[in-house]
Amino acid sequence: MAFDPHTIRDQFPILSTQVHGKPLVYLDNAATVQKPLQVLESSRTYYEEVNANIHRGTHHLSQKATAAHEAARERIAHHLRASSPDEIIFTSGTTDGINLVANILTSQFQEGDEILISALEHHSNIVPWQMLAQRTGARLRVIPVLDGGTLDQEAFRELLSARTKLLALTHVSNAFGTPVPVKDFIKPAREVGALILLDAAQSVAHQAIDLQDLDPDFLVFSGHKIYAPTGIGVLYGKSSILSTLPPWRGGGEMIKEVTYESSTYNDLPFRYEAGTPNIEGAIALAAAFDWLTALDLSAVASHEQTLITEAAAQLAEIPNIHFYGPADRQGALSFNIEGIHPYDLGTLIDQMGVAVRTGHHCCQPLMNRFGITGTVRASFAAYNTSAEVDSLVAAVRQAAQMLS
Repeated sequence: MAFDPHTIRDQFPILSTQVHGKPLVYLDNAATVQKPLQVLESSRTYYEEVNANIHRGTHHLSQKATAAHEAARERIAHHLRASSPDEIIFTSGTTDGINLVANILTSQFQEGDEILISALEHHSNIVPWQMLAQRTGARLRVIPVLDGGTLDQEAFRELLSARTKLLALTHVSNAFGTPVPVKDFIKPAREVGALILLDAAQSVAHQAIDLQDLDPDFLVFSGHKIYAPTGIGVLYGKSSILSTLPPWRGGGEMIKEVTYESSTYNDLPFRYEAGTPNIEGAIALAAAFDWLTALDLSAVASHEQTLITEAAAQLAEIPNIHFYGPADRQGALSFNIEGIHPYDLGTLIDQMGVAVRTGHHCCQPLMNRFGITGTVRASFAAYNTSAEVDSLVAAVRQAAQMLS
């Protein structure tokens, strides 16, 4: 059965907003997606009925908050098919999760080791590895991207060697919407003994994440990409690996015993969750997973794919337009119009009520590869409609005429 976005739009109060006197058409979902009432109400309920610190109190509210927080961890582990809730570490988002892994792996690297990333990566999956390489003398190597916006698998196999200690790879490109066949990269990397980190920030809202099937060592994502609040995210890590690595931050919760001479560290997952966590955020993130999976994620993904296909087909009729990424792009459609700066195009589109993202999308090396400074990116969510695709196309067409 086809998914009908109109059945859920009234669950998103912000979608009734007027922008410059026009109905909001929100197509910046790859940056942050809007929140349904179920998620908003979970946050409100926490602060109105539960609010207390967790794990350290014997009073009723503390115990209630602890139970809600740990139940959220269990539900998220279930949705992702983790082996244990202990493998779910709450972070502030994808960037925080990658930095955590890059720091706790420092002792595992030495001069001559290699870290393999791709040319599709967000800065958050580049810079932490550069910093790790600087600390250890390891070398950062990059899988090139082909003209069609996909990764060069032949070059990947040539780059892969016994020196490769880590493969850090995006699941879906935030800039071009390129879906990466990560299993084709994970299996060969496993054969040389490399650790695997997947950046699922752009895939988690558009496809089911099955950790048992994908089999990464680490996987990271941000809650605000999957209908949850900002400031919450997840680092999944195999317990067999995380339990052998040192903590990154020190403080409360991550310890068992502290003296002035030394400290002993807590078990998973708490050894990586120093300080008071984003309790409300974790609870709301679980609510977002519950909400999205109740819709039938495969039907939502099919609906979003239809919108992208419609948008690409209609926009293709505009003179001098150029698309980036493959035809099977996921979540986002990235384009430029020859002779028009993407910022100027995006600014005029906004005046017509259509919200898109312009710029390099935190992917400057990728933009350099294609000889551009940035793109216009329209990105889609469950609540977007075919009528909004029409609005996007009309706005781009009008803006292009004005700027030509």
